[in-house]
Amino acid sequence: MIIDVHAHTVAGPEVGAYATHLVSGRGFHGPGNGIVVSDAAIRERCDEHIESLREVGTDMQLISPRPFTMMHSFEPPKIVQWYVSAVNDLIARQVELYPDNYRGVCGLPQSPGVDPARWTDELERCIEQFGFIGCLLNPDPSEGQGSLPSLGDEFWYPVYEKLCELDVPALIHGAGCVITRESFHSHFITEESIAILSLLSSDVYDRFPDLKLIVSHGGASVPYQVGRWRSLSTYFGKPGESFDDSLRKLYFDTALYNSESLELLFRICGPDRCLFGTERPGAGSRPDKTGRTYDDIKPLIDAISWLSDDDRQAIYEGNARSIYKLK
Repeated sequence: MIIDVHAHTVAGPEVGAYATHLVSGRGFHGPGNGIVVSDAAIRERCDEHIESLREVGTDMQLISPRPFTMMHSFEPPKIVQWYVSAVNDLIARQVELYPDNYRGVCGLPQSPGVDPARWTDELERCIEQFGFIGCLLNPDPSEGQGSLPSLGDEFWYPVYEKLCELDVPALIHGAGCVITRESFHSHFITEESIAILSLLSSDVYDRFPDLKLIVSHGGASVPYQVGRWRSLSTYFGKPGESFDDSLRKLYFDTALYNSESLELLFRICGPDRCLFGTERPGAGSRPDKTGRTYDDIKPLIDAISWLSDDDRQAIYEGNARSIYKLK
């Protein structure tokens, strides 16, 4: 079975219309009726989505909100709460309609000015009410404004405590970026790189040894700059622990679209720490010069000769089943 751990809901115009309603009134008119969309419309979009998965041999996706749409830095915080909850409700409907194809991963209402302990109320709701199996974690809810500490800081401890209590993982994934210096795509890689280095130079895993964090986009830049971080780990790393050993406290998805990077990811981080993820359909759903879409990465992994059958089984299915407690 092929399980894709990095995917986002295929949303229609109703989602954007709801966001516009909230932002234009700044919450004055209340949450309204949420995202109003028929089951028929959901089925039409999900059928197309699932067909795109069948084309590349994917059996199941773990779907979450599209991060760049989540408006974490918007004011007042209540519109972030209403919007994120409504998108999670929509994902729950999609999972209910397609239980063999989808599992739910929730977004969190990560408003910068709100205590992180309050963000976790939505996580608990989605786990208990809908049976979701994890969440997204945005390492920069200020969306480029730099007003919050990085993930190694105790500011984030209430989130880690709740993740351990519920025994669910978080997928670290950058979100929107309100500054004009970089696109949200660039911001993803920047913030996910900072997240890794901050976590591995902190006491987070001493305090939360059961914490399960997966880093999107193949670990951002870190596995590909590993020599630099090895050389500097005596300054910022954990005493008596190599950077490579520290790196293995984290998990990584395979949302990389070239064979060279995938092979390096597996060599540096280990197949036992990697989970198949493509973000399909998304940024990689464009054809290369051969006609293959960039996010059709299973053939690239299959072509890595030194991976064993056990390695591939772990990447495609086993690691996801273990980390997300999939049955």
